[in-house]
Amino acid sequence: MAATLTATAPARPRKLLASRRTRVGILYALPVVVYLLVLFVYPIFSTLLLSLKDADGSFTLHWYADALTGVNLSVLFTTLRISAETAVLSLVFGFVLAQAISRLKPLWAGLAMLVVVVPHFVSALVRTYGWIIMLGDKGLVNETLAWAPGAPYSLLYNELGVVIGTTSMMLPYTVLLLYGVMRGVDRRLLAAASSMGAGRVTIFRRIYLPLVAPGLASAGLLSFILSLGYYITPALMGGPNQTMIATLINQQVTKENQWNGAAAQGVILLVLTLAGLLLVKAVSSLGASRKKRNAS
Repeated sequence: MAATLTATAPARPRKLLASRRTRVGILYALPVVVYLLVLFVYPIFSTLLLSLKDADGSFTLHWYADALTGVNLSVLFTTLRISAETAVLSLVFGFVLAQAISRLKPLWAGLAMLVVVVPHFVSALVRTYGWIIMLGDKGLVNETLAWAPGAPYSLLYNELGVVIGTTSMMLPYTVLLLYGVMRGVDRRLLAAASSMGAGRVTIFRRIYLPLVAPGLASAGLLSFILSLGYYITPALMGGPNQTMIATLINQQVTKENQWNGAAAQGVILLVLTLAGLLLVKAVSSLGASRKKRNAS
């Protein structure tokens, strides 16, 4: 019987490859596979090898040790802190905005979402310069608040300016995710709770918030992940104390010609991004299983 199994096992792949449908599928998939290998797998693998090589080509972990000590470690913590602040603010403003839009009629909701999404198609560089003009000492914000004590306020080239800029860039993603989740909430559940005498706070805390919690977690993690590698806005609206890891990589490559150190920084950033994506997947799976349990 064992001989029969070993004889038939290799025959199964041959039978699959003999199928015309399988061969056509492989032929169609081949350009995509080559594209991914050349433009994704090869650059990542090359960056990983570069981060593990010394100047003489020998194997070393020096660049990772350097990336996780001193100023480089401080830059990493700054990146994590600013990304977390951006994620929290994007969630707060995105939740309020998505909640308001989800209550509108479909026509008005579509127009409101258009207003949210269309600015995202404008170049990030143009939008960043727009914020610089608005937040400057003679900008619209300070001119409007000229009567307030302490004006003009320092809103640029500090952490506040970076967080304002990055939050505006991440907000459309958060609104899009939360709007889709909120539109999927069965309003009959809320009406049923209200008919049973539950107050608005109780309905929100015990029914509505648990239903949208997976979407909140996914939106927050997505904003955090996108902020980790964001370059344009922090570089233009921040100061020396707000240097983020993407800016540091650019400086190491363009000014210091330190490709090995930049590669190590890139690998660390990639690992952080992958960890965030795994968290997003876990949260989405948890939300799907919870929704399935509620439906059953």
